[in-house]
Amino acid sequence: MNCHDFSFASASLKALGSGALWWPDEALLCISDLHLGKSERVARRSGQSLPPYETHDTLTRLAADLAHSNARIVVCLGDSFDDLTAAAALPDDIRLWITRLQAGRRWIWIEGNHDPGPLEFGGEHLQELTVGPLTFRHIAAPDAQGEVSGHYHPKADLQARGRRISRPAFLCDSNRLILPAYGTYTGGLRSHSDVLGRLMQPKALAILTGPVPTCIPMPR
Repeated sequence: MNCHDFSFASASLKALGSGALWWPDEALLCISDLHLGKSERVARRSGQSLPPYETHDTLTRLAADLAHSNARIVVCLGDSFDDLTAAAALPDDIRLWITRLQAGRRWIWIEGNHDPGPLEFGGEHLQELTVGPLTFRHIAAPDAQGEVSGHYHPKADLQARGRRISRPAFLCDSNRLILPAYGTYTGGLRSHSDVLGRLMQPKALAILTGPVPTCIPMPR
């Protein structure tokens, strides 16, 4: 797997180029903000048609990460579905695919602001989860320690060979780790935004996703 190795809250972690977080010692794969069914939700609410392939693309990448890692635990950090109606509208073949991905694994759906409450999918449905030194939740909490969250879809810019590259990014400091959005069609919030600037400590790092995950000081 293409990855960047780093330590957070005494845990040895890998930021994968796909945007997933891999914790080898716990055989735990963490992903955030899949937003499955977004094209259906956009069409329903605005009438705008998007190519309805984002769910297939997202699940294809997830299936590859699961095959490479052989994860025993999967934590989905909320907003796994674009809303509850979009979740209910997923076709049978997609629902079966999700069921197959869950087989033989402990699968945890963390509540998000787009998908609160229980869903008719297998696995556990929790507000947050603590494993060893890490606590997994959807939205970063004030004064958190050892927190892994999502929600903000962070992106960061990098100057390379005279051009600017913008990619989804992990943001990490001594207290918190914010994952990039994993889903297709998710967009992002730049790391120099006020809200991320207030959340992250001055010496925070950004790990840009992509074929060669790259760690840089968080752009502000």
